[in-house]
Amino acid sequence: MLERNGKVKVEIVKDVFAETLLRETIKIVKRGSLIYTDKFKSYDGLVMYGFKHERIDKSVKFANGKVYINGIEGFWSYAKERLLKFHGVSKDNFIYYLKELEFRYNFRIMLMIVYINTLG
Repeated sequence: MLERNGKVKVEIVKDVFAETLLRETIKIVKRGSLIYTDKFKSYDGLVMYGFKHERIDKSVKFANGKVYINGIEGFWSYAKERLLKFHGVSKDNFIYYLKELEFRYNFRIMLMIVYINTLG
């Protein structure tokens, strides 16, 4: 999940059924919040659980005004690029890789500033 202009939050889920995704969403997102998703069927119940829900059909276009999911797509692009160099990771350690990527993504600007300052 990615809060607009905020931080990404990753969790590993046992499956992508609606019940599982809704349970995770309820844990993290305040009810009444506006959630933007793609058209994946498991998101159908968000409104019934008190969320406002807007969808984007990625097969047609990636944005429709304020309705877009480019931020989370950007995170997964960032994560995949960094994970590729490992040529696979163990299932047991995958969450640790994801959590490190979550941290690096959330603090990438600050980490870049620190890096630039060390070149000094």
